[in-house]
This record gives sequence, C-alpha cells and structure tokens, in this order.
Amino acid sequence: MHAVAIPLEPLRGGADIHPTAIVAPGAELGRGVRIGPFCQIGANVTISDGAELVSHVVVDGHTRIGPEVVLYPFCTVGLAPQDLKYRGEPTRCEIGARTQVREHCTIHRGTATGRGITRVGADCMLMAVAHVAHDCTLGDHVIVANNAVMGGHVSIGDHAVIGGAAAIHQFVRIGRAAMIGGVSGVEADVIPFGTVIGNRARLAALNVVGLKRRGFDKGQIAVLHAAFQALFHGPGVFAERLAAARARFGADPLVGEVLAFIDAPSHRGLIRADRTRE
Repeated sequence: MHAVAIPLEPLRGGADIHPTAIVAPGAELGRGVRIGPFCQIGANVTISDGAELVSHVVVDGHTRIGPEVVLYPFCTVGLAPQDLKYRGEPTRCEIGARTQVREHCTIHRGTATGRGITRVGADCMLMAVAHVAHDCTLGDHVIVANNAVMGGHVSIGDHAVIGGAAAIHQFVRIGRAAMIGGVSGVEADVIPFGTVIGNRARLAALNVVGLKRRGFDKGQIAVLHAAFQALFHGPGVFAERLAAARARFGADPLVGEVLAFIDAPSHRGLIRADRTRE
C-alpha cells in the first residue's frame, strides 16, 4: 500500500497530517491533532484535541484517544486482542487525557467475552515495550515501566506503579497506589498501598514512598501501617486477623479501602506476606 496524503476535512478540525500518514475515511480528528510520518489511523478511531502521534504509530479498531495524549514511535493501540476466541467483534479501546505511550508499547482492544473494552486512564505513563492486554483497566496516574506485561482482564488502581519487566497474571487486581517491584511475577491480587516483589511476588510492605507522594500525612500512614501489621504479621490464621483488624481499624477510611478490596470478588486470591521471614 502506498502512503497517501489525506486532505483535511472540516471534522478534522485543522489537524496537521504528515503527507506519508494514512488516515482512513471515517476517522475523527480533533483540533490541533498532529499525525507524524508513516502513521496509520483506522476508520473507527477518534483522536481528541491536541493529541500527537509522533511517527510510525498504528491506531485501529473502535478506539478513542483522549486530549493531549502522546503516542511515540512504533506503538500500536486498539489492534485485535491476542485471544483465540476473538472473532472480530467491534470491541473498544480508550486512552485518557494526557497519557504518554512510549516506543513499542502494545495496547489491545477488549473482547466480547470480557469487558468489551480496554481502558487506560488519564495522566498515565507507559514506558517502552510495555504490553496492556485485552480487557485491562488502568486507572489515572498509573506508571508502567519498561518491558512490563499484563495478561487479559487485569485491573490496576489509580497511582499504582508497575516496575520494569514485571509480569502480571490475567484477572489480577492491583489496588490504588500499590507498587510492583521490578522483575516480579504477580499471580494474585495486591492490596491498595501495598508493595510486592519477587518471583513469585510476595507482599513486602506498605508503599510508604507512594503514600507520602500522594500527600497522606504521618498519622494516616501510621494507622495504615498498624492495620497492615495486624492483617499480615499478627498471630492466628488470616480470617482471624482480618476480623480483628476490621474491629480495630475498620472506621479508618484508608484501612476501610483495603478491607473493601479484600472483601471484593477475586479470580486470583490475595497476595500475602512471606511469614517464613518472621
């Protein structure tokens, strides 16, 4: 296929399209959109105001790119999922405002048997060669470091940080402001504000650095730390520790968020602390 220059149309709001880019009829481009060299945009794609595709970017499927998003060279967004059950259904993909998707990242659209949509939130940073599989949901301000990968149906809360080369199993939930250490294999759910590391990953501590960066004060962190110790390092079996922590700390809003996460339905169970080190 020869690269062609697509004439600007009114619905494209004065977008700047490089002559070598291919923009299919039907694609909607907002004001101030910049499409760099050798990009390819599918017919069902919407790119919002101020977004930029630097070069060699492919966006396809029923995909919406939020305002001021930057897609760097050789990343692909909204292509068909790596799922043998997929039969070409018109599933979707969305990227929130101001998110940066770096070189060679892959973000696949959802499946009819899953959520039907893959969603990356606003103000996220996906570093080079990260993979977001079908039906994943990433919250706002999530950082995914280089070469990190996730299976289908993964859910990641706001402000979570995924370390380089981490691998997250399908259906795993990562709680808000959690930290996944580099080169960690994550097979089960990670509580909000927790830090896990290792192959296979075990709950190591609270993500205190992340909590401080999010503006939580010393008193809030102290209560959360006490609840964490009671839940994961106290005496007795986990069900007993959970009941005791609920009775003692359940009124605290941050601890309540952790308890609600534990109570919610889960496909993968919960990552626990390594009690053999005690």
